[in-house]
This record gives sequence, structure tokens and C-alpha cells, in this order.
Amino acid sequence: MSAPTSSAGAATQSADRGAFRGRTAFIFAAIGSAVGLGNIWRFPAVAYDNGGGAFILPYLVALLTAGIPLLFLDYAIGHRWRGSAPAAWRRFRRWTEFIGWWQVLIALIIALYYALILAWATNYTIFSLDQRWGDDAAGFFGEYTQALGGADVHVSFDYVPAVLISMLVVWLAVIIVMALGVQKGIAASSIIFIPLLVVMFVILVVRSLFLPGALDGLDAFFRPHWGALLDPAVWIAAYGQIFFSLSVAFGIMLTYASYLKKKTDLTGSGLVVGFANSGFEILCGIGVFSALGFMAQAQGVQIDEVVADGVGLAFIAFPTIISEAPAGALIGVLFFGSLVLAGFTSLISIVEVVIAAVQDKFGLARIPSTLLVCVPIAVVSTVLFSTTMGLPLLDVMDKWANEYGIVAAALVSSLTVAYVLRGLPTLRDHLNYRGSFHIG
Repeated sequence: MSAPTSSAGAATQSADRGAFRGRTAFIFAAIGSAVGLGNIWRFPAVAYDNGGGAFILPYLVALLTAGIPLLFLDYAIGHRWRGSAPAAWRRFRRWTEFIGWWQVLIALIIALYYALILAWATNYTIFSLDQRWGDDAAGFFGEYTQALGGADVHVSFDYVPAVLISMLVVWLAVIIVMALGVQKGIAASSIIFIPLLVVMFVILVVRSLFLPGALDGLDAFFRPHWGALLDPAVWIAAYGQIFFSLSVAFGIMLTYASYLKKKTDLTGSGLVVGFANSGFEILCGIGVFSALGFMAQAQGVQIDEVVADGVGLAFIAFPTIISEAPAGALIGVLFFGSLVLAGFTSLISIVEVVIAAVQDKFGLARIPSTLLVCVPIAVVSTVLFSTTMGLPLLDVMDKWANEYGIVAAALVSSLTVAYVLRGLPTLRDHLNYRGSFHIG
């Protein structure tokens, strides 16, 4: 594991910050951050809450007008100034360091609740052995989470044992992997488990297409609702989803780019990551909405009446598909198991944003900075989200982080670079120097 070349100064020079050995490892790690729970859990949920087909067009517009451009922006800043989000922004212009810390704060908040989704997936891997959800995946999810809802929502520290144990395991694994460093921890796990997730997922999506009522679900997913295009909330949700799933505007891709060698094709890598992410998300939507069509037909209701909201949608739709698939137990274990590992790469990429910022700011070595960051986050995350209020709290924090925090950070960083610093020509030249795709 080689140290990244940096002109950063004493603090960064002394910190043991790893490096990706090559473009392939970086691409797999970047896709590992982008492809995972953000696609399988969040995209179908946001699409469902925003009218299915009404969401697709704003989503695609957001990808082309902001997602990929911001991915390039993060790559250029991180690679050019070789540091964590606060350090890179500080080296760009000293007074812009606050943007980097804003992004670190968003990453920290996301890490708190992201571990809960990972804990659910861990438990569902075990549940798949005997398809414990039976014929009522929606009812089972409610019983499993014991989530408060409606007028019953209040501050509660009643712990759910299955969730508590899984979250403790998740955070222990995060601390161990992050202490190993970048190449051993992030890249190695991504190269192994992302292909496995894709294979298992394609099997489930293909099976979902043959379920009774699947065509009704696909119609709900793809049929455009032109009136919804006038609703600002749909557009904000679309841009927030693109930023979240591409891991831009909250420090992940900026930090990853700082670990790259100088002679790296940034634009080519960015296009691969961007379109791979969105292609996978559309595939997720096809699978989930096919299952919703099947469930709606079985229950004799409309698709938008199948579940109350989209937060736990993936943990209802995919168990339903698994129950209808041959060798369902095997497919379920492989699917949820690979989802755990893919989600794990996403979580460690989020935590890496905070660890890298601490390393750059205080010049700490890898293991001390990992413990300083991960232990407090793990404690707060476990205390808050292993309870019966975990799911409603997740819903609130996720909407805040994505529809306000990330969208605002993306807007501020873009306007600052383009109109205040007039830095676009510098970043464009840096991207084009080794890029296979030149931007104007």
C-alpha cells in the first residue's frame, strides 16, 4: 500500500493515508459506494413516494444536468488538491474549508442511520433460510422492526434485540475494516462482492417479471405523469436521490479521488460510475414495482395502496419475489448476503469521509483516527436506531440529509466554484489532462 503523492503540508504528510493501486480498484470501490443500499433500498422508496413514473423523468434530468457534472467536480477537487473534503477545499481557497466540513457533517449523519438498513439486511439474510416472513412480508417487516407509527411516534428507548445485535456486529466490522486502510479494506471487498450482488439481483428481477400483475407494476413505474413535473418536491427528491446514490456533494467521491495516482482517467471513470449506478437503480425499480404489481393484484388494491410508505419497501418487495422463486431460500441468502456486503462498502465509504478529515486536520495515524471517529458514531447510532423509534427517526433524518443537506451543499459548492472562485477552467484542464472524455 503506497502513500498518495501530496503537496499538503505536514499534517497530511504524516498521516497514514492509503492509496488505491490502480483505476480498476478505484472504479470498483466507487461503484461499491454508489451501487448498494442506496439503489436497492432508497431509489424504489423515493420513486414510490413520488408517484413512480412521475419520478423517472426528473431523475434522468438530474443525472445528466447535475449528477455527472458534480461527480466530475468532486473528482477534480479531490484529485487536484489531494485531501479530505475540508483539506481539499482549504487548499482550493482557505475560506471555503467550511464547505468541506459541511459535507463531513452530512456524511456523519448518514452513517448514523445507514447502519440500521445494513442491520436489517443482515437479519434478512438469516430470515431467508426458512423464509420467515411467510405470506405476509409487509406484516412481518412491521413485527420485526416494532416501529412506532402515526400518532404513536414518540421518543422511545425500547430496544429491538435482533436489530441491536446486528448493529453491534455491523459497527465492529466497520472499525476492523477501516483500521486496515483503503486498499485492503475498501477496494478488496468491492471487487469481490459487487459482481455477486449484481448476479443475484438480476436473477430476482428476471423472476419478478413473470409474476402475475408485474405488467401493472411496470406501467406504474414507467408511465409518465406530466402534471407531477410542476411539483417542486418531485424535482428536489430526484436531485437528492442522484446526489445520494452517486455519493457526491458529501465528500465520498472527493475523498476517494484524493487516493488516486496522478495519472488517472478521471472523466472515463466518472462516466462508468455514473451510468452504472443509474442503470442499476432503474433495474431496482423494475424489480420492486413488478413485485408491487403482484402484491396489488393479490390484495385487490391499487399499487399506491400496497404499503403505507416507501421506507421499508425493499424489505417487503424482495422477500415477496423470493417466496415465489424456485430455490427461494438459497437465492434469498445469496441476495441479502451480497446486499449486506455491498451496503457495507457503502457504509465504510461514508465513514471514510469523516476519518480522512480527522487525519488531515490533526495529522493522526490510521488506527487512532479510526477509533476516534468510529466509536462515538457507533455508540450514538446504536443507542438511537436500535429502538422502536429507529424507523421513523431514519425517515426524518434521511429526508433532511438528502432533500436539504446534500442538495444545498451541491448548490453552494457549484456556485462557489463557478461564480465566486471562477475555478471551472482550472478544474476542467485538470480533468482533461488524462481524461478519455474531454469536457468543454
